[in-house]
Amino acid sequence: MGKFYITTAIDYANGDPHIGHAYEKIGADAIARFHRLRGDDVHFLIGMDEHGQTVAQKAAERGLTPQQQVDEIAPRFQEMWSRLEISYDQFIRTTEDTHKAGVRALIKRIFDNNPDDFYEKSYRGLYCVGCESFKQAAEIVDGRCVLHPTRVLEQVEERNWFFRLSKYGEFLRRLFTERPEFLQPDSRRNEMLSLIDQGLEDISASRARFAWGVPFPAPLSDGEQQTTYVWFDALPNYLTATGFPAKGYRDRWPADVHVIGKDITRFHSIIWPAMLQAAELPLPRRVWVHGFVLFGGEKLSKTAGVRLELDEAIARFGVDPFRYFLLREVPFDGDGSFTWERFEDRYGADLANAFGNLASRVITMIEKYTGGTVPAGQANDIDRADASDLADYISAMDGSRGYLLHEALRIVWKSVTRANEYAQQQQPWTLSKQPESRAELERVLASLARQLARLSVLVSPFMPLKAQELWESLGGPDSVSEQRLDALTRLDPAGWRVTKGPALFPREPHTAKASSAI
Repeated sequence: MGKFYITTAIDYANGDPHIGHAYEKIGADAIARFHRLRGDDVHFLIGMDEHGQTVAQKAAERGLTPQQQVDEIAPRFQEMWSRLEISYDQFIRTTEDTHKAGVRALIKRIFDNNPDDFYEKSYRGLYCVGCESFKQAAEIVDGRCVLHPTRVLEQVEERNWFFRLSKYGEFLRRLFTERPEFLQPDSRRNEMLSLIDQGLEDISASRARFAWGVPFPAPLSDGEQQTTYVWFDALPNYLTATGFPAKGYRDRWPADVHVIGKDITRFHSIIWPAMLQAAELPLPRRVWVHGFVLFGGEKLSKTAGVRLELDEAIARFGVDPFRYFLLREVPFDGDGSFTWERFEDRYGADLANAFGNLASRVITMIEKYTGGTVPAGQANDIDRADASDLADYISAMDGSRGYLLHEALRIVWKSVTRANEYAQQQQPWTLSKQPESRAELERVLASLARQLARLSVLVSPFMPLKAQELWESLGGPDSVSEQRLDALTRLDPAGWRVTKGPALFPREPHTAKASSAI
């Protein structure tokens, strides 16, 4: 059993959680739950980014203090993550005193170890409040930020502390070349290498005329006290969450993986490792960059009028089907599109008909033909095929090929299809009418029960509620989350007492079909 520290980007406290937030949290949650099934000591961190100009502006518009604003928003995010069964271990807020102390300690450590990495500079540039960053020419189209085209860029001129990011170009190039797994998928690493080729510019580390944030630990030469630039405040949350700089933070640091969206790749793969290198601290082992959830092929944008309400999406079929659809339909290494039609198709075909109907038929037949007790049976070709697929499932989830969650679900559904085909070929409902076929009937039902037991474990990172429901219907001991992948091929439900409950995935009226005979 090893330690596994996984983080997501902390969410900005300027609005309610949306489907992009949910996609990232659900994906990271599936990875965390997978590692628990492996027996790892998992620490799963999420949280809120609560400082910055946008938060202060939004609070002022509402007649609130910034602290009142974030204190109102943070619980709404926590409630949504609870609703979506996000199994996080820690929820960090950048307004916490321990975090602010850790940020100041990190900056002081850079001053101590590489004092020339900070210097004073007067600067004039275009600032995007939406990104909370100064924009370079390549990031501006028609005078607007490419990520926030409806916002007007602000012309900002002030004297700040600057961080000598340009010093770390060759270090970062070596990092990406010698440790290609540090930044994945490959497309994102290639983008950042191209950015390095263009030459890295030094970045502001503090802001003047702005108080909502962490006080920068060193005044300017004229004595002016400034506020830490919001990304120098936000990125260290992964480190401060471990207790840094208190003794013992290395028990968890470095993080095994930062799961982030592609719009903040530069901050996490360029600026953050440069900061850590300047502080002479270990780097995270990996940055995994997922893409965007598109709606009908368009990027979701409140300001552009392309919206998908998270509450509505969850309410359509429930939490677990929503989790399944996002991670099956939207590849975790690129962009993918959400449509209501596709959601309904996946729910009907994959969940209600293929998986839900399989579970219902098998449990009903065990109740009807063997008195509710799972019969004993020997391993067969079905078990061996499932065991062969298990290795592919693990490699799609453990990071060795990246975090290909959509691929893992495709592999699981091979087993669902295999079980349905086996049931149709063997026709246990026909065997039940032939007394001489009693032993064969029990072998078939035992095989199908073994598959269902394994499937409940394999889908549990993606659909934890339905997996537990199926596990209980099968009569499984303890909880499905307490099972272990290394014991999965030996999992034998013989002797379990099944209990048929409500349909796992009730069919919608328009998707209802005649049930197969049993």
